[in-house]
Amino acid sequence: MIERTLTSEVVASPVRIGRLSIGALGILALALGTLQSVVEPALPLLQRELGVSPAEGALIGNTLLITGAVVTPVAGKLGDRYGGKRVLVGLMTVVAAGGLLAGLAPNLPVLLLGQVLQGVMVGALPLSFILVRKHLPTGQSQVAMGLVVALFTGGGMVGTVVAGPLAEGLSWHWMFVLPTIAIVAMTLVVARLMPHDPPNRSDNGIDWPGVVLLSGTLLAFMLGLVTVTRDGGLPPLAVGAVAVVVAALATGWVAVERRAASPMVDLRMLAKPAVWHSCVLTLVITISSGMVLLLLPQLFAVSADGYGFGAGTTDIGLFLLPGAIAGAVSDSVGGIAARRFGPRAVVIGGGVVTAATMIALASLHTAAWQLVLAKVLTAFAAGVATTALLAGAATAVETRDTGIATSLLIVTRVIGVALGVQVGGAILAAGADPMTGRPTESAFVTGFAVAGLVAALSLLVVRIKRKEAHA
Repeated sequence: MIERTLTSEVVASPVRIGRLSIGALGILALALGTLQSVVEPALPLLQRELGVSPAEGALIGNTLLITGAVVTPVAGKLGDRYGGKRVLVGLMTVVAAGGLLAGLAPNLPVLLLGQVLQGVMVGALPLSFILVRKHLPTGQSQVAMGLVVALFTGGGMVGTVVAGPLAEGLSWHWMFVLPTIAIVAMTLVVARLMPHDPPNRSDNGIDWPGVVLLSGTLLAFMLGLVTVTRDGGLPPLAVGAVAVVVAALATGWVAVERRAASPMVDLRMLAKPAVWHSCVLTLVITISSGMVLLLLPQLFAVSADGYGFGAGTTDIGLFLLPGAIAGAVSDSVGGIAARRFGPRAVVIGGGVVTAATMIALASLHTAAWQLVLAKVLTAFAAGVATTALLAGAATAVETRDTGIATSLLIVTRVIGVALGVQVGGAILAAGADPMTGRPTESAFVTGFAVAGLVAALSLLVVRIKRKEAHA
């Protein structure tokens, strides 16, 4: 009865939106994608300017990812309960505050706080989907969703290219400020053009205890990891204390989710083989791609007097651009490949390509084209594999559970990338020259080899999964 009432409220008198409203959502997504991606090519420059190690520098990108992991599963519920437009405008206010704070940051802690606030931008995509679904017929809403996703991905390419000219021509602060200005302008346009969508009435509130506990678990884990892996590390007793805190928070979160009337994440979904197998594979694949995400810009930036290339931020962005394009293409190819060959075959292909590429790169990294090609191959392989897993899990569950299953995989994807970035930073920090503090060539070789071995683990997981299926 409740579902029927909710449906009638939404469908009774929908207000159609025009191309201007859809275009405003798309340009907002473009600006968000730009702001999200400016850090990757500029990370070596930020480390020099702020005087931090690779392990600490990895936090600059990771804080945004961790916030995104927390926001993703709850943003849709907030939009359903309070209205997509209202929540979207609220989130964009937080993103704008974070972008301006990062743009004015005098040191690493302030920049990290700005990145934490910017991380809520991940919730913009599900909220945009809510708006177009409420105000457009099914066919048109699918086209509008595709446009928003494509522009968000395109924003990633824009950020990769413009980060260098802004950071080197003006200062690194402007690569945060200018996209933030665009976000503020487009948020005002969306607020003006987009009609209000009525909130859905529900007897179940937001699972705030679950949100808080999951946030605490993720933050404790990532902060504990960077503390353990930074120079000098922590004594064994302190490491054990960090592990106990993370385990206690995670246990508390599971207990709360099992008893919640409307849990943030339905843990029963993890019991479905199609979902938890996909989550494990997604985690393994994205850990490897996260390591590549950190290692390649660092190697490009190493002085050309040694084993590196002495590339500036602009050059690094241009070197990474083909990989960004390959990653964007892979998102559209992954679903088609999964339908044609099956998720298992796609994951095997992606794992083989990534593992072989990383092992080869550990031996051959003397020319820039080798690194560019490695980025293209690994970005495409990881994107196709994770998208195929997402599509496979979405079609393996009931229609009403599609949102829950895909949210779990998106969160897993974000966590995997964040973990891989941090592991890559830890390897470089551990292999730094004690005289100069810079990573040695052997540290990069170790990083590439570890990334390849992690990618190869996906093949082992697929084999185990196949044996279980036969059993």
